[in-house]
Amino acid sequence: MMEINMRKIIAVDISGRHKTSDGKYHLVCAAVAVSISPNHIERVHHVNTKYFVREKSLEIMDVVHLMEETVNNIDTWGTIVAEMGDLYNKPVDMVSKMFNRNFKYQESISERLAIQFAHHISHSSRKLLLNKEI
Repeated sequence: MMEINMRKIIAVDISGRHKTSDGKYHLVCAAVAVSISPNHIERVHHVNTKYFVREKSLEIMDVVHLMEETVNNIDTWGTIVAEMGDLYNKPVDMVSKMFNRNFKYQESISERLAIQFAHHISHSSRKLLLNKEI
């Protein structure tokens, strides 16, 4: 039997970076703790969402704090993985120093799938909270 090389990551996505009609930013951050192989999500360990309301647009440290606050409620360890655009396309060596946990940008197919999973959760949760059709 072939052994699968798995590792744990926590994929994170934030939805709601645009002002709503009330002039505020209604954000939902989703964190998904998964075990992955190079091409697949092998197991989902934990999912956490957190709702935030902000008066002004997010700066990079705001994004880091939202992600960390959401990830802190997950009791499994793993490297935080996010899309480069979520952190304003800043270099990974700069961004990783801002986090309290290990951080990296997505590289593999499975990391991309995990971020897509987190995106669907954050986007759908935000729409439900704002009482809009999906």
